Amino acid sequence: MPDPVPAPGALAWPAETRVVGHSTHRIDAEAKVTGRARYASDIQADGWLYGMILRSKWPAARVAAIDLAPALQVPGIVAAVPARDGERTIRFYGEELAAVAGKSKQACLDALRAIRVTATPLPFVVREDDAKADGAAPVWDTAANFIPGTPKEQGSVDAAFGECAAVVEGFYTTPVQIHHPLETHGNTVSWTDDGVTAWASTQGIGSVRDGLAGALQLDQSRVRVVTEYMGGGFGAKFGPGVAGILAAKLSRQAGAPVRLMLTRFDQALAVGNRPSSFQKIRLGALADGTLHAFDFENYGTAGIGAGKASEGGGGGANLPMPYIYKVPNVRTKQAAVAVNAGPASAFRAPANPPASFGMEGAMDDLATKLGVDPVAFRIQNDPNPIRQREYKVGAEKFGWAQKYRRPDPAALALATAGPIRRGVGCAGANWGGGGNKNTGAEVEIHSDGSVEVRLGVQDIGTGTRTVIAVVAAEVFGLAPEQITVRVGDTRFPPGPGSGGSTTCPSVSPAVLDACTNALRQLQTQAGLSDIRDAKGANWAAACRKLGAGTVAARGMWQPGLSSSGAGGVQFAQVAVDTEIGLVTVEKIVAVHDCGRIVNRVTTESQINGGIVMGLGYALYEERVMDPASGVVLNPNFETYKLSGMADVPDIDIVLLDMPERGVIGIGEPATIPTAAAIANAVANALGVRVFSLPITPAKVLAALGKVPSPTPA
Repeated sequence: MPDPVPAPGALAWPAETRVVGHSTHRIDAEAKVTGRARYASDIQADGWLYGMILRSKWPAARVAAIDLAPALQVPGIVAAVPARDGERTIRFYGEELAAVAGKSKQACLDALRAIRVTATPLPFVVREDDAKADGAAPVWDTAANFIPGTPKEQGSVDAAFGECAAVVEGFYTTPVQIHHPLETHGNTVSWTDDGVTAWASTQGIGSVRDGLAGALQLDQSRVRVVTEYMGGGFGAKFGPGVAGILAAKLSRQAGAPVRLMLTRFDQALAVGNRPSSFQKIRLGALADGTLHAFDFENYGTAGIGAGKASEGGGGGANLPMPYIYKVPNVRTKQAAVAVNAGPASAFRAPANPPASFGMEGAMDDLATKLGVDPVAFRIQNDPNPIRQREYKVGAEKFGWAQKYRRPDPAALALATAGPIRRGVGCAGANWGGGGNKNTGAEVEIHSDGSVEVRLGVQDIGTGTRTVIAVVAAEVFGLAPEQITVRVGDTRFPPGPGSGGSTTCPSVSPAVLDACTNALRQLQTQAGLSDIRDAKGANWAAACRKLGAGTVAARGMWQPGLSSSGAGGVQFAQVAVDTEIGLVTVEKIVAVHDCGRIVNRVTTESQINGGIVMGLGYALYEERVMDPASGVVLNPNFETYKLSGMADVPDIDIVLLDMPERGVIGIGEPATIPTAAAIANAVANALGVRVFSLPITPAKVLAALGKVPSPTPA
């Protein structure tokens, strides 16, 4: 639910703003483009060593012993530690066995080869349908691979389908999507008598500190985590992970800092992923177009994360169905399948993109069967008035009325001159978000007029530094570039983890509070009768009155300045070459709400990035596993395809600025509906639907009956 409205006299955003809500270029842009920005892999503490991890080459095995002595004999090797003591069972290819630290990469590679592992290979299974089959190799010792969910029913579904004027059915599948930010996971860690310092590539400096302290049995006060800059994280960079803990243990044994950054191959195996989904959907509506019945079954894999909880496994990723739309009669059953592959993790709007793909596909097909316009059909059945407005705004901007044609394969074949067919589609998104009430900030004002704002949050590339500068500049009547922002250090006041679209609604109120408190102190210490005498053009003169003193103030998140609940809609236009099956996305119109916009240009950047990620999910990304070896066959940017600059379409963004709602995050909703809108546009172009992501040329040609259906990876 949205956070409460502030009481009379409480802190509030100004009615008219100078910089908040406008566009400010990133204040850290120069540091990034000139190379001054320091990432985890750039840290070169005195005497630092390389760290590397020995990973299992078996997808399943029982390890009896690991002998590290030969590794320690390799010239240049200073430390070697096991990932876990004692006998253990390995459950996926790439699971951590041990780690070494040395003076060169080559020494570490030689040491990994020298380690002797005594193990007995075990049967394994890496594909969902294989894991479900009778007699499949068990992933967990005492639990079945297939973990059935508990059916849930609201209303009377079977009877409701009998009352429907139109019913559609479909089987929608989405693949495992791998975390591949440009900067891999990793840390540079120094463990001394004073404690541990970790320069981490993380979305949560606080969660890394807490994780290291717990694993290493240290007081949290003796662990410092620093993230000056980091090169992307989509949900899997919370906590130190196994790699961070191993780096710390190596540092302690070596008596020197250890830099342990994962390889791209490591990324594909062991850092997390978005689970797959296999969705059987049945959806029905009454003659007036009102949704009436929904029946849903789904299974998917979270790797070893779908397994026995007592042995380290968790559940599968349940999808929030029926997604967005109001249906009175609903039955759902969702299951998880364990396979011998790395566990899943949070991944930008975790279960929402696959849910949107399935639900929005069924909505389009049902609209076609009813003979109604898909946009009007959505507006009729979407209970969210903001999204209803967004559909109307987006349809006008996109030119939906002029572009949409009811799909008819026969008519399309006659009307199309040449192999290229164009189509349009749309889809909607919903997300919660909200602010972290434990977020704090501190401000220091010096007599020379310089200002420093410190906050224990990390900027993962979304523009958090700039947001902080914008809010401070608004309060003080300054320009954002006059504000020095320091983030990414657990020694600063506590900040939120960067996930769930919560960062901006967490830090903005805390900074506003801290700066407001600082301004009042400046007025008092400078002996000014009116607070306006300390702002803007009066700033330098007011600060000079401090003499040798400074102003230091703190602030905390305050209610009423931010809230939760954001969504949006996207429209897509595609061109499909029916001779080779290639899908080209030509245009995306995105209409999104995020409450009060703090910095317009970085808000738009977040939406651009979300769309590009959604495009990759729609057309390219898919983990491919080898059933014979259990290894990921496409572990790098050559074989795991991501959207490139040439793939990015014309993107037209419309922001609904709703300052009365307070600040709301935009990271997640920006990526949710993209794949669904593209898939619907492809179906509109072809007159037949591709039910499986990614929509590859082979799948397009198979849908057209030109080639056999491709074998699932």
